Amino acid sequence: MIELRPFESIGAANHGWLDARHHFSFADYHDPARTNWGRLRVWNDDTIAARSGFPPHPHRDMEIVTYVRTGAITHKDSLGNTGRTGAGDVQVMSAGTGIQHSEYNLEDEATTLFQIWIIPDRRGEQPSWGARPFPKEDRSGQFVTLASGIAGDDDALHINAEARVLGATVKAGDTVTYATDAARHSYLVPATGRIRVGDVEANARDGVAITGLDTITVTALEDAELVLVDAA
Repeated sequence: MIELRPFESIGAANHGWLDARHHFSFADYHDPARTNWGRLRVWNDDTIAARSGFPPHPHRDMEIVTYVRTGAITHKDSLGNTGRTGAGDVQVMSAGTGIQHSEYNLEDEATTLFQIWIIPDRRGEQPSWGARPFPKEDRSGQFVTLASGIAGDDDALHINAEARVLGATVKAGDTVTYATDAARHSYLVPATGRIRVGDVEANARDGVAITGLDTITVTALEDAELVLVDAA
């Protein structure tokens, strides 16, 4: 099954400093048909105004992956971690038994990002945070694992879930493939560009929900930057 979820059809909430779009039910947006996709619980497409952001707030028992598309986000948490994550790079936070954090755009331009929440395999893990750069040239023409809880993905940021978050950049006319399992749930969003998956065409920021396939084949109809979650 390949289901297109156009950007215009997903949830929206504009708070002035935050223009948020929700691929799944979140906060005041609720769609009973879009509460999760397997263990993928949240995919928010956020635009955060310059010099603004999320003040300190708590989380627990959730794996939270932030993929920065443009600008940068500055993190600070109750464990003493601080860090700035720039465009194309990734940060992960395992909320576990509980963590409080803030996320601010301290730049002089808007920051755009995908925030992805994945339900952990087990509750009550120790909280943690990490970030690292992922140069886009390393992802040219192939999917690279950015965050993972699957054995063997040692070069990725660690999450406490049997899931992967992957990224790729693809030139117009080129194709990339990803091997998965037909029983798993994949969710693909082109951050930029227009793509085709099977017979389905998707524009930038559309969602593509996929299950029942052993191999996902993506053709770029325009130069594209892809983010993919593969979860149980």
